[in-house]
Amino acid sequence: MAATPFTALDVHCSILYSSDTKFPVRFTFPFKLPSKRFTLVCNSSKSPPKPPPNSSTELQKQNPSLAEQLKPLSSTTLTDIPPKDQPPNTHLLTKPRSTWVNPTRPKPSVLSLQRHKRSSYSYNPRIRDLKLFARKLNECDTSEAAFKGVLEEIPHPPTRENSLLVLNNLKPWEKTILFFNWVKTQNLFPIETIFYNVTMKSLRFGRQFQLIEELAHDMIKNEVELDNITYSTIITCAKRCNLFDKAVEWFERMYKTGLMPDEVTYSAVLDVYAKLGKVEEVISLYERGRASGWKPDAIAFSVLGKMFGEAGDYDGIRYVLQEMKALGVEPNLVVYNTLLEAMGKVAKPGLARSLFEEMVESGINPNEKTLTSLVRIYGKARWARDALQLWERMKSNGWPMDFILYNTLLSMCADLGLVEEAERLFEDMKASEHSRPDSWSYTAMLNIYGSGRNVDKAMKLFEDISDLGVELNVMGCTCLIQCLGRAKRIDDLVRVFEFSLEKGVKPDDRLCGSLLSVLSYCEGEDLDKVLACLHRANPKLVAFIKMVEEEKTSFEMVKEEFKSILNDTSVEARRPFCNCLIDICRNKDTTERAHELLYMGTVYGLYPGLHTKTADEWRLNVRSLSVGAAHTALEEWVGTLTKMVERQEALPQLFSANTGAGTHKFSQGLPSAFALHVRKLAAPFRQSEEKAGLFVATREDLVSWVHSRSLAATA
Repeated sequence: MAATPFTALDVHCSILYSSDTKFPVRFTFPFKLPSKRFTLVCNSSKSPPKPPPNSSTELQKQNPSLAEQLKPLSSTTLTDIPPKDQPPNTHLLTKPRSTWVNPTRPKPSVLSLQRHKRSSYSYNPRIRDLKLFARKLNECDTSEAAFKGVLEEIPHPPTRENSLLVLNNLKPWEKTILFFNWVKTQNLFPIETIFYNVTMKSLRFGRQFQLIEELAHDMIKNEVELDNITYSTIITCAKRCNLFDKAVEWFERMYKTGLMPDEVTYSAVLDVYAKLGKVEEVISLYERGRASGWKPDAIAFSVLGKMFGEAGDYDGIRYVLQEMKALGVEPNLVVYNTLLEAMGKVAKPGLARSLFEEMVESGINPNEKTLTSLVRIYGKARWARDALQLWERMKSNGWPMDFILYNTLLSMCADLGLVEEAERLFEDMKASEHSRPDSWSYTAMLNIYGSGRNVDKAMKLFEDISDLGVELNVMGCTCLIQCLGRAKRIDDLVRVFEFSLEKGVKPDDRLCGSLLSVLSYCEGEDLDKVLACLHRANPKLVAFIKMVEEEKTSFEMVKEEFKSILNDTSVEARRPFCNCLIDICRNKDTTERAHELLYMGTVYGLYPGLHTKTADEWRLNVRSLSVGAAHTALEEWVGTLTKMVERQEALPQLFSANTGAGTHKFSQGLPSAFALHVRKLAAPFRQSEEKAGLFVATREDLVSWVHSRSLAATA
């Protein structure tokens, strides 16, 4: 038979002999070797070699049967009939002592229900002594001198077994490394891999990766074998210490040695690659492990689900679910929580609800994290009815609810404007033993009352905060200042602001933005009071406002100072700052400055998507603008279109301005304010009958309007 070459295979061959001349050969491939060529010669024409004479007997002597192994035991300890040649006075034939039995009491059962606890070390005093010695080491001072003082009291010689037992019972990693080094200095026996592994595991609890890596290099230097447990301990410790590059480095080193990772190592390395954002490497490693016979556990699938969720990859999440079903891996609570969180990040509320129902039907009860994730998904999708139904279901089923879940529900109610539902939730929290309202709970209620302009309830809540000693955070202060500013209760606003500063609240950009917003509609003494508050929070903003009011200030000066303010402001607060500054300028009748600020805001990228153009339609999108900024943008746009008509430039068939529907309960009414300004300008835009918040005009309407204005101007 011809020789058969194999390439890049690691061949593990088991040959099954039979009485027939032909015998089957089975090959399994548990891991890869370097790419080389091997030649396997199989000759089935010859029968298997016959065993030598008496080899069967010799084999039986070397590997006796179970009955033969037990025979000496039964003939010595279980003998109840003495052999004929045994002396009559042997101890095996000694008559046992008689036991007096009280005939009035029942005979005790052989299996007593009340057994005495038996010491686990009663039959081995050496082990007991060494464990007590290890306890002394654990309790002694951490100094090296004190540790060595206790070492002198070791009850038994530090043999291999004794040293390993003590090492395995040391808890603080400092004591473990001290004892390990002491054993090495004794030179009584070779330090094997198991000593390093036990020491490394203790160091892993202390997150001492540097010491673990030093031990690993010491093993390599002394030619001590690094086994699977060694590499797994190094990799998992690197992961716990967020040293992901080190984890990858040691994993690749392990793989090159030919060692196969176990389930824990695979899951840990998958998580490391996922946290590094190496999606392709994760998938490649997963497929490599599956090809080598690894069956992923629930933790591995949790890692994959989290990774695809962070990437917003819905197809990846479906792949995880399909793989779990194909391999018969039952998702546990951790996996369900991870997948639900991922569903929220890919904006799939319907699939999240289906997954939740599947979890409940499988008999797994949700915990606080499960319910919090689902409530956030419903709130983000504005599924108020589903979220409230879930809340009622939580109460009826007795599912666990903590203050984080309550606060998430309250935040959802604030986003959706559900005042009555939020008040019921808040009262439930007050009556709860373990989920009492905290600072964020009060903040959510302040947000609800502030957005709904319910000043009296907001101030009552503020008084409760003061009386109960609840911490007022900067977000709660911001919500309250917005509410009081809209109600023109400036004295209360100043009192709240000063109270928050006294309690250690540090004004941030959102709080400064609220004060800027109040400034845009204040006048007289109220304006000065709010300016004084803003000056304490951000004096640079106040200086810029005063500079803008001066006519002699040039555009270049405004531009440079405005750029400096934006650089000192967080990204999410830059556009609100610009909106409020434009509103302040319009309130002070400095419309030209408002147009300059809008221009600069557009140049600096604060209003992406403000203008969009297609071949058939030009659109102005003012949904992210304040009322004053939207008016300024409309004036700017209409002025530009007028010049284009006068120059007879090519125009599309349709023009539209989008303000958004304004359907939220707490909407500030941008569509109605925009409509009023359209009528004030007598612009040819009309509200669309098909879509709320959309104002449209045709090319003919715009051209006719521009011509009529020109005729009126010349008349």
